[in-house]
Amino acid sequence: MNLLPPSLMLVLNLFAAAFALLLIILVVCFIVLYFIDKSQHKDAIRHNFPVVGRFRSLFTYLGEFFRQYFFAMDREEMPFNRALRSWVDRASEGKSNTLAFGSTKNLNLPGTAIFVNSPFGKLDEDMEEPAPLTLGPYVEKPYTPASFFNISGMSYGAISRPAVLALSRGAKAAGCWMNTGEGGLSPYHLQGGADIIFQIGTAKYGVRTPDGLLSDEKLDEVAAHDQVKMIEVKLSQGAKPGKGGLLPGEKVTEEIAKIRGIAVGQPSHSPNRHLDIATVEQLLDFIKHVRDRTQKPVGFKTVIGTSGWLEDLCREIHRRGIESAPDFITIDSADGGTGAAPMPLMDNVGLTIKESLPLVDHILREHGLRHRIRLIASGKLITPSAVALALSCGADFTVSARGFMFALGCIQALRCNKNTCPTGITTHDRALQAGLDPTEKSERVARYCQQIREEVEMIARSCGVDSPRLLAKEHVRVVQPGGYSLPLDELLPLRHKKDRDS
Repeated sequence: MNLLPPSLMLVLNLFAAAFALLLIILVVCFIVLYFIDKSQHKDAIRHNFPVVGRFRSLFTYLGEFFRQYFFAMDREEMPFNRALRSWVDRASEGKSNTLAFGSTKNLNLPGTAIFVNSPFGKLDEDMEEPAPLTLGPYVEKPYTPASFFNISGMSYGAISRPAVLALSRGAKAAGCWMNTGEGGLSPYHLQGGADIIFQIGTAKYGVRTPDGLLSDEKLDEVAAHDQVKMIEVKLSQGAKPGKGGLLPGEKVTEEIAKIRGIAVGQPSHSPNRHLDIATVEQLLDFIKHVRDRTQKPVGFKTVIGTSGWLEDLCREIHRRGIESAPDFITIDSADGGTGAAPMPLMDNVGLTIKESLPLVDHILREHGLRHRIRLIASGKLITPSAVALALSCGADFTVSARGFMFALGCIQALRCNKNTCPTGITTHDRALQAGLDPTEKSERVARYCQQIREEVEMIARSCGVDSPRLLAKEHVRVVQPGGYSLPLDELLPLRHKKDRDS
């Protein structure tokens, strides 16, 4: 005797029929995929293990995302491990960054930098900030930055409109500068009120003629903004030295195309170098032209590989006169990041900042130009210790891009070049951008910048100096094979003691 109501019986029968139909469809699909896989010879795994072999590609793809949650240890993931990302996240949210029970960092690995504390550290009330550093002593509008930690170049196009807005507002609140990246000056860079460093890349986006050369008229328009404080000529960047910028066609919207001066929907590939800069003489000519035109400080950004050209540059500066020197050099590390770069360049070309920064510092000192040219360090500087180490090795200022991306909410999904960034930072998909609130994220950006500065100052106090800028290589030891450390000034004997002039 059936005790179930007729209506429930009907539902159960429909469910059974649907299940049977689904099972038949799955069996048919399995058989079809079996014969497809068995008959093809492009993929040996799929041929030898039909259907099941398809899961290899799926798991390889998914492993990229699940690794950081279930398998990777706190200190082993690349390019940024969980410990570093978590520090940035806590700093951005204004949470305590104190930890319990001891460090999880292996301090015995060769190359590890250790700051040497003074037995008589500085009290907070004893700290005396030295005179601020000014860039551009020979222009009408020199620039005196308020912060030694700033936002590195990220182009509008590579990152989204709400991301640019959040960075601009956050930079204003934190009192640091923001670099436009090579994608030109957008309204969103200016909207937040931050100090702006305008970057001229090899394609000269935003200040280009139709044939890719510099347009003086467009340069005048950019320089007319009071917020634009300096001009940076990008020769190369860390993730792809010798290769121009790459912006996929799906990211070239009508607005971005207008700002850059390129075609809508077409991939945007910058030349490998500036068409009009092929020698140190032409580089100085270009810097002079831009500086005379804008009356603002002008410098260049580069990755260091060979160094002989820097010697030639210094000699040419002395031949022309000290005023002809670039006002600053931004040194990018070979392990720097970007939205899209070829792996051979990303993995194998250029020097990292720990080697290139002291090298440039030494060359400038040898030629008596270190007081004239300010050094800006870039490349994986997302924590206080990394920033403090760069200052110790000769940097006057430091910049970070990926640190501020983490502050915006980046989860290292590695989708930057796909226009599918799940956090809305590097995508122009409006649905994905909806999760990035510029007002809330700008507060995270400001807190992160302020926390970096506070904790670098904490390191400086521990080392017994009045200011982060007074950190020098004598305050650092580097772990050698075997676990023992050597003073950095012994490892870099050619560098003189860091100047304490303004």
